[in-house]
Amino acid sequence: MKTTLKIQNLKCGGCANTITSKLSDIENISDVTINNEKHTVSFSYENDKTLLDAKQLLHKIGYPIIGEKNVLATKAKSFISCAIGRMNG
Repeated sequence: MKTTLKIQNLKCGGCANTITSKLSDIENISDVTINNEKHTVSFSYENDKTLLDAKQLLHKIGYPIIGEKNVLATKAKSFISCAIGRMNG
């Protein structure tokens, strides 16, 4: 199955690098692509649990799905994830 999720706090290539790396670490997720202009992440996944795991991971690293709470602490996590992505990218 394939999905595209619109996410919050996506700012740059550093963010994209972190998201791609972290999602690719989840078993049964592949073909991760990021569109910074549209604030989306797309990927293939095997089942509903894998999709739920991906959504939870995105929130944990600071990129909640549109409609989820985006409190200051979550925004701060996205800045840290972005910085890590810039260093590792």
